[in-house]
Amino acid sequence: MNYYQKELNSIKKVNRLRTRKLFDTDLIDLGSNDYLGLSSKKSLLKKTYKKLKKEKYFSPKASLLVNGYSQIHQEFETKLCELNDFESGIVVGSGFLANIALIESLVRKKDILFIDEQYHASGMLATKLVQGEVVIFKHNDTLDLESKIAALEYTPNRIIIAIEGVYSMGGDIAPKKFDAIASTHNAILLVDEAHSSGVIGNNLLGWFDYHQITPQSNHIKMGTLGKAYSSYGAYILASEHIISFLENRAKPIIYGTAPSLFDISLALTNLNYLQKKKEKIKNKIRKNQALVRNILEIDCDSLIVPIEIGDNKKVIEIQNRLIEKGYVVGAIRQPTVYKAIIRLIIKLDIQKSDLKEVLRYLKNEVS
Repeated sequence: MNYYQKELNSIKKVNRLRTRKLFDTDLIDLGSNDYLGLSSKKSLLKKTYKKLKKEKYFSPKASLLVNGYSQIHQEFETKLCELNDFESGIVVGSGFLANIALIESLVRKKDILFIDEQYHASGMLATKLVQGEVVIFKHNDTLDLESKIAALEYTPNRIIIAIEGVYSMGGDIAPKKFDAIASTHNAILLVDEAHSSGVIGNNLLGWFDYHQITPQSNHIKMGTLGKAYSSYGAYILASEHIISFLENRAKPIIYGTAPSLFDISLALTNLNYLQKKKEKIKNKIRKNQALVRNILEIDCDSLIVPIEIGDNKKVIEIQNRLIEKGYVVGAIRQPTVYKAIIRLIIKLDIQKSDLKEVLRYLKNEVS
């Protein structure tokens, strides 16, 4: 019996059916989160392999809290803390697990979590697991957040505010004022930096770096390794006592196998490369953003360019036509976004001529 066929038919009818695809590797990629194009640099792969060969064990074998914690994990955590100026850090299996770990464990009884309505699906899922209260505020709307805090009818034990540094679908950056609000209300500020680390900031370290905010004891930075760092996994940076609390209360950390040694080692290699080449990378980012402004007349603060199409069928057609031309872009539909968009990633490994061609084609499609 096809237990879910009726639901699948309904999804297909409105052009929302998703499937895995093996895209031709010769296609020019303007759709993935490999923002800096490091996934194709074999020199970085070789350096990682050489480092890993020196280790006695090549897999984590257990959770971080049993005996799966390795010197590679510790080296990466230490490097992240030094660069980002945080007291402590911990690696996690994925960004999805990191959000589950943080939100499910930190929001205790008599706590309130205020979370942006466009926060990642992993965070929204985690809100269903918390012991405290959850309040959703309008996207990037500091006034709405302040009004909702002011409307509280009781004094919570803790206030936690969850935002993203750069939002994955809109490419927009969270305002600095969220930090001031958190400070005013003695709140914990949790920033998901999945799409901002490696992309924004004077040192390409993300949201705190971009706004020149020195991390304090109420700050938590979570980032993934599958975007700018071209690997897999995640990390959490915070004060020592918050990291210790996560070690004792966050289920994905306690019960999940430690992150892959190869993935963490690759992320460390790529992080070092990024810091060494940051001026060259920032210059390339600015040039790609300038092309978007000049051709599409869109102000672009990150490497994500959302182009609203609004029609599920048309967005797939545009994607297919670009594939025929040798390019792949994202065709994003509900429930990920309210209205269908082409999600264009102006990756740094794209030739200027190719980026121009795609931008001009999309301009004609939406004009």
